[in-house]
Amino acid sequence: MIGLIIHQARYDLLTFARNRQGRFFTVLLPVMFLVIFVSVFGNNHVGPEHVKSSTYYVPGITALAVLSASFANLVISITAQRELGVLKRRRATPVPASVLVAGRALSALVISFAVSAVVIAIGRTVYDVHLAASALPALVLTAAIGSLAFACLGYALSTAIVSADAAQPVVLAITLPLYFISGVFIPSVRLSTLLQHVAQVFPVQHLVAALHAGFIHSGHGSAIAWGDLLVVAAWGLAGLGFALARFSWSPHAVT
Repeated sequence: MIGLIIHQARYDLLTFARNRQGRFFTVLLPVMFLVIFVSVFGNNHVGPEHVKSSTYYVPGITALAVLSASFANLVISITAQRELGVLKRRRATPVPASVLVAGRALSALVISFAVSAVVIAIGRTVYDVHLAASALPALVLTAAIGSLAFACLGYALSTAIVSADAAQPVVLAITLPLYFISGVFIPSVRLSTLLQHVAQVFPVQHLVAALHAGFIHSGHGSAIAWGDLLVVAAWGLAGLGFALARFSWSPHAVT
């Protein structure tokens, strides 16, 4: 079973590598956002911790990278494959459905780690963003939980999208507002109290907060934001339950 999952994940990674649009939105777009926002704010201190803009935006853009790899990219590709009949044909093969789902989740996890590493490396080498070695396990755990949770949410959302053409607009309609109110683009302290309360309901803000905790970790205490990770994991489990109940392998037109 493990060998099948790894084989399936390798296939999904090759498919992603050959998808120019996927590569752009998943890899290059987060890097572009990092460069743009750090260039705009320079060395000004931003956010509730009053850190340099580069230190603030690296974890925020890392969260965006995780969402792009495990949520946005998954929703768009899964919906397109379902409506083209690819999922139906793959489901008809002897390969268990659990292998197909686990392979896709594993590939999303690998892509999330890779893109997050690129963003963090650019922050370290170009903008001199300090990251304590003791915080690395916390960042790995946060990225892993975030990636798997949003992959589950991606499967859940795909059940509500009826056509491949609607996938990308739906994803943008959901993610862009959350990016703005969850501290990815704009520090939360600059938002109204109402928007801050709304952001706390959704998992994006908690993923951003958990990644920030790792970057501002001073070496004292834990760099793992357990409370925020619990919220992210709870959303992931809810998405998994919804996906298990509603996910379809056949195009909506024939279901």
